[in-house]
Amino acid sequence: MIEFFGWEMPVQYSGILAEHRCVREHVGLFDLSHMGEFEVRGKHAREFLQRLLTNNLDKMHDGTALYSALCNERGGVVDDLLVYRRTEDDYSVVVNASNIEKDFAWFERHRPDGVELLNRSYDVALIAVQGPRANAVVGQVVSRPTDDLYYYEFRTDEIVGRAVTLARTGYTGEDGFEVYVENAGAQAVWDALWQAGKPLGMLPIGLGARDTLRLEMGYALYGHELTETINPIEAGLGWVVSAKKTFIGSDVILPLKKSGTSRRLRGLKLEGKGVPRQHCPVKAEGKPVGEVTSGTVSPSVNEPIALALVETEALDTPLSIEIRERDVPAALADVPFVPSRVFRRPKRA
Repeated sequence: MIEFFGWEMPVQYSGILAEHRCVREHVGLFDLSHMGEFEVRGKHAREFLQRLLTNNLDKMHDGTALYSALCNERGGVVDDLLVYRRTEDDYSVVVNASNIEKDFAWFERHRPDGVELLNRSYDVALIAVQGPRANAVVGQVVSRPTDDLYYYEFRTDEIVGRAVTLARTGYTGEDGFEVYVENAGAQAVWDALWQAGKPLGMLPIGLGARDTLRLEMGYALYGHELTETINPIEAGLGWVVSAKKTFIGSDVILPLKKSGTSRRLRGLKLEGKGVPRQHCPVKAEGKPVGEVTSGTVSPSVNEPIALALVETEALDTPLSIEIRERDVPAALADVPFVPSRVFRRPKRA
């Protein structure tokens, strides 16, 4: 157990490798109750969120979720977050545990009349079920089948008599669900999911495997790939930046979407021995041209992998990562490092 932004959190239960492989091959159960939840309601709620967020809420309809960046006037990332739309006037926003107070103050600072803002972060528990057997687990305990609930969609439901919000979302690259429930019902919902999942090989999953799972997918983590000095274009999140609207930071960010940036987040694989870690220098011809933002030995492909911010001009030259005063050759790699298996809605012909 470690202190994690005011929470006591497990790094591991049975071991990072075992937990990681369990999610990739079977199913894992995560306690994510440290995440923050804000309620945004009122006749100007949609307009308010459109102004704050880089992504375009015009993509949303009732019962859908949206991933976005929240940026400052300089274009840096205040946080990355999920928005859930219940109606055009009623949204939930899920933020990172490290940024709850900062984000709420930012929302409050920009909140116009006609918008109700409520911080429910310490009233709501969040439990995730992730892995190829996630649907088999959740399907045993909810009120109706989940086959028509697709990635980034959600609904209200019930588990052991407790009202929940059931979302087909997650940060592992696997099929899975995130379950939001009032604190009073959290233990009962966890126990029900655990009893349903144990016969299917379920394990509880700690922070260590949670990090290796998201890193294999190339998913950004705040404080690593995203900070207030890194803009979303540099971080490879141009796909959540809409050019069809004005938002805080858009005058800085949108020109970069056209012109490009002087540094870019790229995937790297070591061609020698070592474990890349955050802040390890990335070099070209012996000179620093960037740094690792996240790194590990991938449990799935058994190779050292990293995400790194690298000077754009250096991407056509041989690269290395300095690890313990030794330069280890590294090659650019496609991200994600392993295939995604989320349950997407079929595209219309």
